[in-house]
Amino acid sequence: MRASALDNNAQTPTEWYRMSESKQSDQQSNHSENIQPEEAETEFNQSSGLQKWLFQQNVSLLFSSYQSGILYSLGLNPNGSLHLHQAGIPRPMGIAYQGDGKLTLAAESAIISFENILTTEQRINQLFDACFVPRRMHITGHLDSHDVGITADGEVIFVNTRFNCLATLAARHSFTPVWKPDFISKIIDEDRCHLNGLAMKDGQPAYVTAISRSNAIDGWRDRRSDGGVIIDVQTNKIVCEGLSMPHSPRWFKGELWVLNSGTGEVGVAAGLNESGKMGKFEPRFFCPGFLRGLSFAGSYAIVGLSKPRYKRFEGLKLEQRLKDSDTSPWCGVQILDISKGNCAEWFNIEGSVSELYDLETIPNVQVPMIMAPSSTELSDLITFETE
Repeated sequence: MRASALDNNAQTPTEWYRMSESKQSDQQSNHSENIQPEEAETEFNQSSGLQKWLFQQNVSLLFSSYQSGILYSLGLNPNGSLHLHQAGIPRPMGIAYQGDGKLTLAAESAIISFENILTTEQRINQLFDACFVPRRMHITGHLDSHDVGITADGEVIFVNTRFNCLATLAARHSFTPVWKPDFISKIIDEDRCHLNGLAMKDGQPAYVTAISRSNAIDGWRDRRSDGGVIIDVQTNKIVCEGLSMPHSPRWFKGELWVLNSGTGEVGVAAGLNESGKMGKFEPRFFCPGFLRGLSFAGSYAIVGLSKPRYKRFEGLKLEQRLKDSDTSPWCGVQILDISKGNCAEWFNIEGSVSELYDLETIPNVQVPMIMAPSSTELSDLITFETE
């Protein structure tokens, strides 16, 4: 591959924020040159073993914050310190990564497809070993898109929350609906059940989560405490119910994992493999936050945490769980050891950023960077294939 404006002197298209090490103060000096005085309102802290974990698992992490309009990528510098890269994108939501270097993001009014333009030997600034560049942008309008997935045939499937359906991209229109829950009477511009999460299995949409089974506009808000459901896409049957604002269903090693966000619990829908049997939510972990975003690496589950907006979320069991555990709600990422049942490592965000949505692991990449569609550098970045 040949590239123009792709060399060791290239500038990163995003800004840096302050990062500090809560357990190893000497790590903070590694990032002192990146501190911007006007950005000190946001502070990042991490567990002492996070760098080692990223190195051992050979992964980096992506997580989105629709509240702040930032898509974060967290990796390791060559010297072993943490590297946090941030791309400004309007309302970034669901993230789907394919192992061939393709990244898909649901944003405020578009579905954006990124491509990693670097080969395994290339680096930018002798640092970034992956550079995700926006190559296709499908303008959807404000659909309140949530989770996104890619089928085995490469088709984009996303949760169209505003119209209560799963949808795909259309050449002429904003979207093409491909599935809706049976309890939704028609495709209509009314957020009735707050469809949000999508679990892919064997390259096809398999399960979705919804806050309720309401068929009336905004009806889901009255069912936040225990009206949440998981729906089997193939059969259109509810296979787990009684959940509290469930999010981020993910199929992993023969089990359907899900975040019971209103209780702060990470667990599985047990019993789904038994024909005709309703699944039952089985909690595996409690995390101190409103949970959204779930991915896996090895024997670890990586979970995104947000601080609840209490005017909207007050009265949920999470509020009492936080009081009972004498802890304050988090915004950040926790890495859960499935085999040991504990939180192994963590990354915490304090300040103006308080909500995350989705999270994805990027295997075999140490320091990824994301180029935002609005980046001025894109006009000078030209790449093409050569023999």
